[in-house]
Amino acid sequence: MTVRSFADTNIAVYALDKDPARRRAALAVMKARPVISVQVVNEFLNVAMGKMRLPRETAHRLVAVLMRRCEVSDLTVEIVTRALELGERYRVSHWDALIVSAALKTGCETLYSEDLQDGQVFDGRLTVRNPFAQE
Repeated sequence: MTVRSFADTNIAVYALDKDPARRRAALAVMKARPVISVQVVNEFLNVAMGKMRLPRETAHRLVAVLMRRCEVSDLTVEIVTRALELGERYRVSHWDALIVSAALKTGCETLYSEDLQDGQVFDGRLTVRNPFAQE
């Protein structure tokens, strides 16, 4: 049985990183076709056109590829409501709680992110893994 995984925005962004080790680690996660959320898609687009200064057309093409290669979870009222509770219980930002909530809703067991504590477990069934921790 395959373990379902969820990728945070930084994983998709680092798949384009100039640092070979960081890019390699991110691409290894993305190769497994993780679940992402609409939030990840929007944050990726924001970074691509902002911090990375990619032309709009290029950024849009990359977003299209990202959405084709990953299962994209919708952002629902249920996910937002659960995120409010998770944020309070685990003392994480609302944006991180939205990621955790979407990962839990889609039945993922692993959440790849550098923003949350490596090894942290949410609701006894979602474990955070930082693929860059061993760089």
